[in-house]
Amino acid sequence: MRLVMTLLVRDEEYIVRANVDFHLARGVDFVIATDNRSEDGTAAILEEYERAGVLHLIHETDDDYAQGRWVTRMARLAATDHGADWVINNDADEFWCPLAGDLRSTLQSVPEGTDAVLVPRFNFVVPSEAADAPPDERPFQERMTVRYATPFDPIKQGPIQPKMAHRAHPEATVLQGNHDVQWPGRGAVADGGGLEILHFPIRTEAQFANKIAKGGAAYERNHEVPEQYGRRWRRLLEAQRRGEFGDVFAGVVLDEDAVARGLATGELVADRRLAEALEPMV
Repeated sequence: MRLVMTLLVRDEEYIVRANVDFHLARGVDFVIATDNRSEDGTAAILEEYERAGVLHLIHETDDDYAQGRWVTRMARLAATDHGADWVINNDADEFWCPLAGDLRSTLQSVPEGTDAVLVPRFNFVVPSEAADAPPDERPFQERMTVRYATPFDPIKQGPIQPKMAHRAHPEATVLQGNHDVQWPGRGAVADGGGLEILHFPIRTEAQFANKIAKGGAAYERNHEVPEQYGRRWRRLLEAQRRGEFGDVFAGVVLDEDAVARGLATGELVADRRLAEALEPMV
């Protein structure tokens, strides 16, 4: 069984190496990455893996965040050019964790006739004492070791959508957001599949602000996708333009007392899986 991961990135130099190393160590055989106009060291890092023969890098210069089209291109390449049996369509801030075994064996055990699995995502909180820690001095996985116990989005105060892993198919179409993959005759979709996604979308205020400034503006330029896609990005961009982004960031940061209360009530749980997994790789 061959497992290929796709990865769409922009300005992710402080997390992309950890992401690629983590997944290669847990059963991913090959990575297809698209770098979309990064202005930091992201592309150079990915080029290292390309020279090592474990990654194919695509440079995408359009600036309209056509995520569905770009990830569809990678997912189809995984099936047609890289011999994939299963595909994980990933983002740099997501770490797919098997509950037992590794990613390859977990997906290999999915019954025939089930062509995709929906995998829950769990957001990690940004504690106040670590919110301003320089990412090059204290890596995110050491600062962020507490998460929400359920798939919860603290910005919208509601559930966070799962992501989908799927059997490779040359006609696969990945929908905007990577939450669904479709093709003619696709079989059943299962929940969970023995996997969880550890999600670190907000790591520092500067990282989050850069993501919204560039990603939100790119969404505005995209006329391919319906308005319901990227609504949160658009709202956050408007808040940023009104000078209210600091308040948005402050609203998701939890101080020591809030973390303690969350742990006591079970709303939050300690989770050091990523910190421990990445420790020997540093």
